[in-house]
Amino acid sequence: MFLLDTLLIGGIRFVLDKVASAAEQEMHDEDRLREELLAAQMRVELGEMSEDDFADFERDILARMRAIRKAREEETATGVVGKRGGLRVTGVEATFGGDEDERT
Repeated sequence: MFLLDTLLIGGIRFVLDKVASAAEQEMHDEDRLREELLAAQMRVELGEMSEDDFADFERDILARMRAIRKAREEETATGVVGKRGGLRVTGVEATFGGDEDERT
């Protein structure tokens, strides 16, 4: 039973690490932000979004892009690559109660 629990927890940790890595990578992807901005521009042209909403959206996207660029510049200046934004998932904690036989 211990081996099964270890494999299960190890598998869950692997999956969560991959999800966290993908989320971190997507958060720092300028190309994705550009695509979102272009999609918003199309929504304005189609009348699905107002100019004011687009202005707010554009301001937020451009601020995120500036933050990404600044973080990259700081990484290259300090030589610390891979810890974007100073946050990183370092582990996952999980507990398992097991199958206890409560019949007495």
